Amino acid sequence: MSLSRIFVVATNVYKEVIRDRVLYLMGLYALLMFAAAALLPSVAANAQDKIILDLGMAGIHLLGLVVTVFVGTGLINKEIEKKTVLVLISKPISRLEFIWGKHFGLSAVLAVLLACLTVIYFAVLVLNQIEFTAVSLLLAIFYTFIELMLLTAAALLFGVFTSSLLATLLTIGVYLMGHLSQDIVALGKLTESPLFQRVTSAMYLVLPDLERLNFRNEAVYGMTLFPSPPELLSHLLYGLLYTALLLTIAVFIFARRQF
Repeated sequence: MSLSRIFVVATNVYKEVIRDRVLYLMGLYALLMFAAAALLPSVAANAQDKIILDLGMAGIHLLGLVVTVFVGTGLINKEIEKKTVLVLISKPISRLEFIWGKHFGLSAVLAVLLACLTVIYFAVLVLNQIEFTAVSLLLAIFYTFIELMLLTAAALLFGVFTSSLLATLLTIGVYLMGHLSQDIVALGKLTESPLFQRVTSAMYLVLPDLERLNFRNEAVYGMTLFPSPPELLSHLLYGLLYTALLLTIAVFIFARRQF
């Protein structure tokens, strides 16, 4: 594996996605946030601060998810459909380098996007004199980025062997089920069926537990304390290892495809 070749692929992906005007989402986000800050005081007299905090975090998460799903699922599938993958794999680049380069490229786009949205978010909070804990919000946004990296790996995996539409639907399904996986296990424990309990436990083991990477409510509402540093580290490692696992499976499938 050559890091230089991975870097070349990642750079090309980054430039391509930026050219697709993904960063124009920042303008939309800024417009919505400043509009909300101006309009909410007249309709939510005592709760506007929490609503703006929550709306800002939700917007960062949603826009990052949109880029992950709709761009990530097409990164490889588009190359396959246009047959440009034939040119790429004929060059001295392994399929592992190809897959990892695609992932790092889109992850870099997401990092830039989230960083810019965070600057806009904090600017809105400061200009409107809304109290917030910067460390908590930054920590929640960082783990949102880890979640999006994991979903990017899932999108690439599905894009290797399915159409863009099906890959999009499957990635959205992973996102939804990943945030419901703990509830599914809890539901299984409430039933008296051993078979259903085994099924829900198996689903929990296979599906990513995205709630382990979700600290947005804690950052905005202070509902519960953040986990201890060792727990935070374990959640981080969980996200990174799951991402690596998905990319490994994607490489395995891609290496066995005939074009």
